[in-house]
Amino acid sequence: MRTVDIIKKKRDGNRLCKEELKFLIDGYVKRHIPDYQISALLMAIYLRGMDDEETAILTEVMVQSGTTIDLTKICGYTVDKHSTGGVGDKTTLVLAPLVAAAGLVMAKLSGRSLGHTGGTIDKLESIPGLRTDLSTEEFLQSAQRCGLVIANHSADVVPADQLFYKLRDVTATIESLPLIVSSIMSKKIAGGARAIVIDVKTGSGAFLSNIDQSRRLAQSLVAIGKRLDRRITALITNMSQPLGRMVGNALEVREAIATLKGEGPSDLEELCCQLGAELLIFAGQVTDRSVGANQLRQLLYNGAALSKFRAMIIEQNGDPAVINNSSLLPIANKKVEILAPSTGYVKQIDALSIGQAANLLGAGRAVKTDRIDAAVGIELCAKINDRVSAGEILAILHVNDEANLDHAYALVKDAYQFAPVKQEAPPLVLERVE
Repeated sequence: MRTVDIIKKKRDGNRLCKEELKFLIDGYVKRHIPDYQISALLMAIYLRGMDDEETAILTEVMVQSGTTIDLTKICGYTVDKHSTGGVGDKTTLVLAPLVAAAGLVMAKLSGRSLGHTGGTIDKLESIPGLRTDLSTEEFLQSAQRCGLVIANHSADVVPADQLFYKLRDVTATIESLPLIVSSIMSKKIAGGARAIVIDVKTGSGAFLSNIDQSRRLAQSLVAIGKRLDRRITALITNMSQPLGRMVGNALEVREAIATLKGEGPSDLEELCCQLGAELLIFAGQVTDRSVGANQLRQLLYNGAALSKFRAMIIEQNGDPAVINNSSLLPIANKKVEILAPSTGYVKQIDALSIGQAANLLGAGRAVKTDRIDAAVGIELCAKINDRVSAGEILAILHVNDEANLDHAYALVKDAYQFAPVKQEAPPLVLERVE
């Protein structure tokens, strides 16, 4: 079997079999196949695509390229969640303890982010002392003891994806649907959970801004998950404005804690309850989604979800005092207010501009070696359909380094559009795919 023949086969629009894909993946992980040949393969996949069966095979072979997590000995129903990412997306910080409080086991591998703000791991690491670099043994022990663990991906979990992603980033193949799906699902399958809910964002602040693209991604993710024997569903959710009111790592932790106290923004609360209800159905705890969502909402209001989050912080060596003392989280040196230019109702907030502004302030990274400033970000004091008066505060920039302050200020200011009357509220959950 020769690499060049396999590349030519895909270039010409033919399907690759499991043996061919395994030959390529194994050879590349062992560095027997050079980057330039895999780059050619990625472009061939980008141009010619893959059907669901071929994508499922690619996903399975990528899983087999490294270590997998065996959760079968964990007592309880194991679940996982993935989001395609957005602005202010701190759902894992609320959803994970919420479903754990309901009796499920959320054993989740998460990552850092090259997006507008940090990933789940970046956010969690703003909690003093909290460890995310757990060994497999520590991960499993925490899952068993606490019913909740969120840890960083280790290098030996799906190493093929890590290598592929570096090449996709520099070969203009990031947008390939089969490559996106195999990247997401290989890590979810390697994580070992029995059931998975996927939050596919769509809108200006999402990876895919077009609803048709988001729908195709959701359908493909669900199809591949089912082929690989996972219970899975996807919700397509609105990212035309940021989720919640906080954008930035420590800021989002503060908002997640407030939500776990039953005091958070309604959109974040609603989304977490909707996503969690899907997992309750898979576990057989409820048969009706609205009933499941209401049960989860009660766990926010009665303190059970907050207690589970506190237990996770302790389990992972963090300081639980942050729950009642937010000053223990990183705090920016300066706050800059943006005021409403006129009186009216907020008609639109461009999520992409908010995300870009947060990134300029230092909340995200452009390359993996960039250092994130956990303290900085943006606080949205007005959301869509809120009424504001001229001179009222629209948003607050939390700033340490002022080098990009003027640019960030302009982006946030211009992200807001106003109307004289209240508009119809955009739905949060647009579609469900199963």
